[in-house]
Amino acid sequence: MFSLHVFKKGSFFYLISLLLFTNIRCNYEHNKNAFRQHATWENYGGGADQSKFVVVDDITKSNVGKLKEVWFYPTGDNTSYYFNPVIVDTVMYVLARDNSLVALNAKNGNEIWIHSKLEGIARRGINYWESEDKKDRRLIFQKNDFLEEIDALTGKSILNFGTNGVVDLREGLGRDPKTVAQIQNGTPGQIFHNLIILGSATGEGYLSAPGDIRAYDVVTGKMAWSFRTVPHPGEYGYDTWPKDAYKYVGGTNCWGEMSIDEKRGIVYIPLGSPTNDFYGADRIGKDLFSDCIVALDAASGKLLWYFQLVHHDLLDYDVVAAPQLVTVNHQGKKVDVVAVATKQGFLFVFDRVTGKPLWPIEERPVPVSDVPGEKSWPTQPFPTVIPPYSRQSFTPNDLDDNNLTKDELEAWNLYISPAQRKIQKERISKAGMGLYTPLSLSRETVAVPGSLGGTSCGNTAANPEKGIVYLLNLSHPSVYPKLKTREEIESEEAKVELKQLGGLKQLITCQTCHGKDFKGLVGPSLLNLGDRLSFNAFKGIVGRGRGDMPANPSINDIDMKRIYDFLNSRGNSNNMAKGKNSKPSSDNSISAGPVVAEGGADGEQKVRSVNGGGPFSDGYPKNISDTPSVRYYSEGYGLEQSYLMPPPWSEIVSYDLNKGTIKWKVPLGKSDNGKNTGSPSKWPRYGMIVTSSGLVFCIAGDGTIYAYDADNGNVLWSSKLPMESDALPSMYEINGRHYLVVGASTPHSLQGLQNTNSKNEKIANTSEHHGGYVVFSLPQ
Repeated sequence: MFSLHVFKKGSFFYLISLLLFTNIRCNYEHNKNAFRQHATWENYGGGADQSKFVVVDDITKSNVGKLKEVWFYPTGDNTSYYFNPVIVDTVMYVLARDNSLVALNAKNGNEIWIHSKLEGIARRGINYWESEDKKDRRLIFQKNDFLEEIDALTGKSILNFGTNGVVDLREGLGRDPKTVAQIQNGTPGQIFHNLIILGSATGEGYLSAPGDIRAYDVVTGKMAWSFRTVPHPGEYGYDTWPKDAYKYVGGTNCWGEMSIDEKRGIVYIPLGSPTNDFYGADRIGKDLFSDCIVALDAASGKLLWYFQLVHHDLLDYDVVAAPQLVTVNHQGKKVDVVAVATKQGFLFVFDRVTGKPLWPIEERPVPVSDVPGEKSWPTQPFPTVIPPYSRQSFTPNDLDDNNLTKDELEAWNLYISPAQRKIQKERISKAGMGLYTPLSLSRETVAVPGSLGGTSCGNTAANPEKGIVYLLNLSHPSVYPKLKTREEIESEEAKVELKQLGGLKQLITCQTCHGKDFKGLVGPSLLNLGDRLSFNAFKGIVGRGRGDMPANPSINDIDMKRIYDFLNSRGNSNNMAKGKNSKPSSDNSISAGPVVAEGGADGEQKVRSVNGGGPFSDGYPKNISDTPSVRYYSEGYGLEQSYLMPPPWSEIVSYDLNKGTIKWKVPLGKSDNGKNTGSPSKWPRYGMIVTSSGLVFCIAGDGTIYAYDADNGNVLWSSKLPMESDALPSMYEINGRHYLVVGASTPHSLQGLQNTNSKNEKIANTSEHHGGYVVFSLPQ
């Protein structure tokens, strides 16, 4: 599918001269850009290739143990910020109190300017762009389903961008913008020349928006191109869906990270599953381009090649993590490849230009669905030669304590007792099991690693020239309940539960991600909610969605207030003493700082008043008759028994792609009793930094940052953070001195684990400790 165009002009000698000059020019530009992207951290993930690789001379294996905290910037409230700091020259941009973008002096943390109260801003990061003369410098971000920009020097909104300073991301999707309840991504896009290329977070439900990949002009805000991930009539892949699927199927989106080969101008995009995640009777077929790695021409959006990693996905196996662009020695030749990690624990490796697999990939038979109306795909692709990095099977015998070390057994007993394992052993024996076993109406289903396992957003890095790829892996089973209809979910059993939820049936849905007791599961804890969010902020998040949280636009203001008040009454919140309508608390020791603006561009409210935004209809478009009369739903992501499997639960893995082998694999972090078993975590999205000096810095779920020897995985240094971190770290250099910065503002907790041991109760929300950005460096 890749095409090469040759242009002819002028005489033979002119052509030779032009080619020679172009080759020299391209090599110069490539080397300059390659050095820049591996020497700076000017965008999310460091640079265009998303390798998180940094050229470092001063911090080495021999002196990394001397790293110390040199300054700290507190976020100033009780909000968890997942932000990856961006550093340009000597200025660092971070997200802090009241959802404010803050410009700091990167040498000492002093505030330069604050653009405050950007409620609804994408949580994980921003993009930076500058003109060739560096006079025009912009910070680009998503906020409440809009694209906006701030002048990086002044901190003020750029109002001549788009319409009154905003671009409405709900437009241009082939749907009525009023029906698009959620589209903005929690993860920033990628900059390519004067374009910003964006993915989206569409929500997980039926009739969500499609996940088209779109590029916008950085200066004007005009859409430059769009690649439809659910093809329209006449487009390649259209025949892999029902004929009208493009009118109602959602998802197939890039909510994770994309990588760019700047030399070739190719963007590599991992795409997620279609909606609904676990039942696809309304999308029978292979469903291109869901669960694909697609290679697009970054300037035009033209499809160059693709490979589908899951056909007709029924297990939410989104492809999410940044594809890693490395050069390997393969069969006596240097080959530029792209390595794609998955939730299933597979690593797929392709020729970066042609899309040809570096090693054979086999289609193997998998279990079929027994759900009425469903037609699961009979085979799925399995890599050969290169081994999987995660456990991919689970049997009742795995609940025994055979072959465990004393430390592993002690850590396992911390979360699930031997007596409970015995009970679960009988339960698991009745469940359907397998990597690709679909959910059922008649039994539970066990999958390893499951839809929240393997490798996710932020979890990949590389040493590009050496062909070494590093992955983070979450390895434990997901136990999915039986599929149910919406009517069954709201059955008598649910109505009994409603008595404990103040009669608010919407909270049943909230429990899927936030836990039965709202202490957190996939989503954060909702206890002490009023300490973090005002009612208006809460209303905006719930109504429009944020990141992975779907929009709930159909909840009216009265019910929204009842939900907010109910959650404020839970836990040991200070709101019980302050009153239900108290505002979020802040650290009064932090000064207001140099606030230059607040609230974003003026055009946001003007556009929203015209276009509205949700709620979307609960019915299919008219004249579409080939859709199922019954729709089935999963009540969660199978985390209620996620620690049935013995440790290690999380790992850091090093692949040598010159050989197609795992070089080393070690547990990532510690359990809550200090054992080296891999830290228990609901869904690791923290990240790594790889240095040219042979180090891998990595954040773990135990609230610690570690430095590993890149050659063997030995821990060379570690530092406990003031709070846990769900963010990518950054590294930058000023006057030959490198700094490592980590955002840590998530309260220490068990990450939503369903505790089975009273000893865990001592681990509580440490709200008296303030999160912030911790900066390390060697002593001068």
